[in-house]
Amino acid sequence: MAKITVIGAGVYGLASALALLQDGHRVTVLEKGRIGQGASGGLVGALSPHVPEDWNIRKQFQLEALVSAAQYWAKVEALSGLSSSYGRVGRYMPLEDPYEAEKARGRVAGAARLWPREFGWKVIEAADGIAPDAAPFGLVHETLSARISPRMACAALAGAVRALGGEIVENCEAEAQEGIRVIAAGVGSEALLAPYLGEGKIRGVKGQAALLSGGVPAGHPVIYGNGVYIIPHADGRVAVGATSENKFDNAQSTDALLEAVLQKAYGIVPTLKAARVLERHAGLRPRAPKPEAMLGQLDGHTFVATGGFKTGLGNAHKIAGALAAMLRGEVPDIPKDMSPVHHLTRRVKQPMPWQIKPDA
Repeated sequence: MAKITVIGAGVYGLASALALLQDGHRVTVLEKGRIGQGASGGLVGALSPHVPEDWNIRKQFQLEALVSAAQYWAKVEALSGLSSSYGRVGRYMPLEDPYEAEKARGRVAGAARLWPREFGWKVIEAADGIAPDAAPFGLVHETLSARISPRMACAALAGAVRALGGEIVENCEAEAQEGIRVIAAGVGSEALLAPYLGEGKIRGVKGQAALLSGGVPAGHPVIYGNGVYIIPHADGRVAVGATSENKFDNAQSTDALLEAVLQKAYGIVPTLKAARVLERHAGLRPRAPKPEAMLGQLDGHTFVATGGFKTGLGNAHKIAGALAAMLRGEVPDIPKDMSPVHHLTRRVKQPMPWQIKPDA
């Protein structure tokens, strides 16, 4: 049993703490602000798979995380006595042009081959609540996607951590600690990782989203169209988002870009127009040098689990499980793309087949 300090009380830090506690370690979580203050305190909470084609280990890792999510969150809720608002509701994706519709129909067989048999992908003509003009070529309906409330998920994880004897200290800056430490501070990991990886290896990508009073029934499938997610949460409120901004003046402010997102959402689901905007939210999602999360060992007593970007909520429990395996001395079956070394390796763009000249 080791003494472990986890830095960051977002979804990665809390899920890591829970997995380590379940392995019998003594765990303290240090959070410089409050639980779920960073990217994990957003509004959207879409847990959706990659398209079922061009399969690779990264897509398989995410698939396994999504398939196991229902069981994981049920255990978290049982430990904490708190709801995460997790629900496997599926997803609608309006098809705006014939090319996309053709690709969507071609993915039916891929889903049947690659996904567990209880989940499916099909193309339908229409769906309740979605404007026909937004889906002139029908919609994809897949049943693997789920939704979760990021804030409720963090609260449930924190409750589970405390139920197993873990300590969470808020408003506490990370200082030198004895024993093992896990850096899982999202965007705040940048300064902590600089001595190991160099400057600028974790950056923030701004996302803006809104929470509406209603407009889509609770339990309705998640909707993704025209680059916008519409998430009907279990309490009847609806989240809409999000932007993905690499350049911005103020990370915490909302502006015309969010209004554009809302207008797109209204075009897809007209009933949203009558709902009140309860909250506008902006924050930074952590992105490592490459889109995948960063997970691995940095030295004899320091580990990193951060940079989830758009997949943090979906794969946090798989990341946490892999981290716990590392501390047991095992080699977890995870994509090599997640290792710190791989993140520091320049990605070489591979030529397309038609760009390769045959040997003379």
